[in-house]
Amino acid sequence: MADVVLLDVDDGVATVTLNRPEARNALSREVLRTLPNVVRECDERDDVAAVVVTGADPAFCAGLDLRELGSSERNTDMAAPPSDRRGPLPRIGKPIIGAVNGAAITGGFELALACDFLVASERARFADTHTRVGIQPGWGLTVLLAEAVGVRRAKELSATGNFLDAATALQWGLVNHVVAHDDLLPFAQGLARDIASNDPAGVARIFATYDEGMLTSRSEAWDVESRAAREWLRSGQGSAAEVAKRREQVIARGRGQVR
Repeated sequence: MADVVLLDVDDGVATVTLNRPEARNALSREVLRTLPNVVRECDERDDVAAVVVTGADPAFCAGLDLRELGSSERNTDMAAPPSDRRGPLPRIGKPIIGAVNGAAITGGFELALACDFLVASERARFADTHTRVGIQPGWGLTVLLAEAVGVRRAKELSATGNFLDAATALQWGLVNHVVAHDDLLPFAQGLARDIASNDPAGVARIFATYDEGMLTSRSEAWDVESRAAREWLRSGQGSAAEVAKRREQVIARGRGQVR
């Protein structure tokens, strides 16, 4: 039997692929058990700086495996929120880029939202069909979707169950980029390599600062950042010697991007 989640690591980038294409990468019990373990492994590996999550074509993820969910009363707990984490992915210290190659539906939509940011193929489609199926979201959709597109648009998507195409998702701010389908993984992995070229501790700290600030008021978020900056300096990470060591690399990279 083929592995339901694949892991490939190259040049500091881990590519995690949902591998149930015949079921449109639906979240079976096995996937729900395996995916978090693979992501935690990426977090623990010294040769991984960033993670790309995608699906085997033609879909990103069709959500919970409704055939398995409906086959037995014992499987209804598949739809329950995980007790040890918020959302379908564990919280890790490395950036996660979602490379949405096709349909991302309901639980698959929540999986996409759990990533730090998204790159979409022109074939990507998003839909929240919780109310069509008759279940309630438990992986943060009502929080993360509202943050991404605004509460009014989020309510429309949840109430109608209608699909959102890639171009509109870009316009609404749900995804950062839309690219040709064949360019999706190279583009997302290129962004991940850009991340890998930076100071990993610095990336982790600034992502944590974003996350902490999002849980507070705007005024408190300023305090979160100020406190993080002071702690960073005290740790020696932002010392003059460290900045000097990285200076030439920063200048060279900047010259390469500004032409």
